[in-house]
Amino acid sequence: MLEKQRHHLLIELLAEMGYASVPVLSSKLKASEATIRRDITKLSKRKALTKIRGGAQSNNVSSHSHERRHLKGSVFLADTEQNKEIKALIADKAVSLCEEGESIIINGGSSTFMMKNALATRHLNILTNSFALAHELAENSDNQVTLPGGELYRKQSIILSSFENDGISNYHGSKMFMGTPAIGEFGLMETDPMLVLSEQKLLKQADQLIVLADSSKIGKRSSLILCSLDKVDVLITDSNVEPRFLELFEKHEIQVITVSVPKNK
Repeated sequence: MLEKQRHHLLIELLAEMGYASVPVLSSKLKASEATIRRDITKLSKRKALTKIRGGAQSNNVSSHSHERRHLKGSVFLADTEQNKEIKALIADKAVSLCEEGESIIINGGSSTFMMKNALATRHLNILTNSFALAHELAENSDNQVTLPGGELYRKQSIILSSFENDGISNYHGSKMFMGTPAIGEFGLMETDPMLVLSEQKLLKQADQLIVLADSSKIGKRSSLILCSLDKVDVLITDSNVEPRFLELFEKHEIQVITVSVPKNK
């Protein structure tokens, strides 16, 4: 990520969160703590934020008007900037697996959001809990787009519901496309119980599960297990994935599709 992009997202994150520690900002922006400290120092000198002990604070903590201007939350925007080019290649490959007129399901996430460009010229029936993706497709494509009922979680730009009557059970998809923060020996993983609940409901409505995960997600661990590897039918990743993980996925009879990228990009 370019320094200018990182600075913009750092300020956006603080506008949403009020203040944050260096480790938190480092995690969300996928940059080293040393880099974040330098960013805070530079932005503080420009009066773009307030430097505090161990972190930074927005210059306008009490105002929420800035946050409300954004359809997509800054956490979501930060995620979309990570490995953006590789995610785009993976997303294009995912869309190429769809047939015209097919009914599919797409979960919310930065990797699946990148499917928007290739979907712009397609004619599919799409159920998605991604508010950001639904908005993009409604504006720029002729796809039939369906959203479940629920509450908009702005930071992740997704719609979640703790109730059963959210409309998901009325939909069937031949394929479900899903991003993930981590996939490895423990299976497909997630970070939030509400996300697990939503995605498990979506999974029940699909015949085939296709996971989009760049090589930085392969072998990682997260706090919650969404499903075992045996539930995954296809994994689309990039050519930087380690051979030992390809062997693991082959053992679980997962079809692995890799897109070619420069080594260790």
